[in-house]
Amino acid sequence: MAYTFTKDLETGNQLIDTEHRQLIDAINNLLSACATGKGRTELAHTTKFLQDYTAKHFSDEEKLQLQSQYPDYVNHRRYHEDFKKVVAGICQKLERDGATVSLVGEVNSTIAGWLINHIKKEDVKVANHLKSRS
Repeated sequence: MAYTFTKDLETGNQLIDTEHRQLIDAINNLLSACATGKGRTELAHTTKFLQDYTAKHFSDEEKLQLQSQYPDYVNHRRYHEDFKKVVAGICQKLERDGATVSLVGEVNSTIAGWLINHIKKEDVKVANHLKSRS
């Protein structure tokens, strides 16, 4: 099941929405590879991208939060740090155990689920704050 960047995932901030689309596209690319039997091959590329890109995206988001004096910045940053640990753990499993089917499933469920939930619950709050400041 591919993820669609629907209206309820839009924050209204062009930078954040563009970066969210790229993260969801990475998950969808992995899902597409799985559907053609190439998920294990694509896993290393996807996890590396997610590790690098989430760091960039979270940094961009956090800069916006600091600039706008977002009141829940500390908690939001903690969510980001916790997620980076989850992605790092998946990368460690990949190095230790190789590209397993269960690890592909973990990326699809854990990573995608967290991203969708985080965007809908937390990033929307940030976007509303940014809108109120402009």
